[in-house]
Amino acid sequence: MKNILVPVGSSKNALSHLQYAVDFASAFGAKLYVVQVYNVYTKAGTMIKVDQIIERESKAFLENLVSKTDTKDVDVIVKTLKGNLIDVLELACKAGEVDLVLVEPRTNSIKDEVYLGKTSGKIIKQMDVPSLIVPEGYKFSKPSSILMAIKSAIIKKENVLKPLTAIKDKFNVSVDLLLVKTPYHKEADFDLNTDLLGIVNNITQTENATTFQGVLEHFQSHNPDMLCVVRRKRGFFAKKWEKNTILKKDFHSSIPVLVLSGLK
Repeated sequence: MKNILVPVGSSKNALSHLQYAVDFASAFGAKLYVVQVYNVYTKAGTMIKVDQIIERESKAFLENLVSKTDTKDVDVIVKTLKGNLIDVLELACKAGEVDLVLVEPRTNSIKDEVYLGKTSGKIIKQMDVPSLIVPEGYKFSKPSSILMAIKSAIIKKENVLKPLTAIKDKFNVSVDLLLVKTPYHKEADFDLNTDLLGIVNNITQTENATTFQGVLEHFQSHNPDMLCVVRRKRGFFAKKWEKNTILKKDFHSSIPVLVLSGLK
């Protein structure tokens, strides 16, 4: 893992989230891109160059935030980007060859009942880049166990397991695989290929209506330090992410959640 990107909002958790990102990047010897995306809508003929003012203030905000963190040996690059959130971030990830995006649950929302705010939910739902959701106020520590929950082990994309493999190898993590048999299960769904077999240490099979319910049932018995799920068009959290915002009553995690891009 060589390049990590962390979008920063205006939440009170921004400093804590950035410190986690720095500590995580330091563990891998990775470069850290700290970015803030803004958009400006002005009327024709406006005299004030609003976008330049916002860009300057945004950059100053990021630089001040970075100055308050212990950057250790990490190469931190600050960027302010203008445009549509997802389009701009995807371009930035492509240009920077980003391996992972670190997301804080609520970049702007201050509502206590919200787990993932609109911006964070949009990043998780719409971006085709692996992401790590870091709980608010969570301090970095080396994970020792990961629970990976999937309803199909069929892998067609190349390098889709790369972030999980990198974390396992770096921290010598034990990976428990939870195979969830849903009503739409096919026999081939539980055929594990060589790559996946090489990662997991233990395998558990369960029958549930959804992968989400499977996780709820087995979470406490596995007691992981990190949860790993797969982004699918109609997969884990699909309905809950349709409106981007996710409420804590629907899902809440006190540990980091690694979201891989779709396996197929």
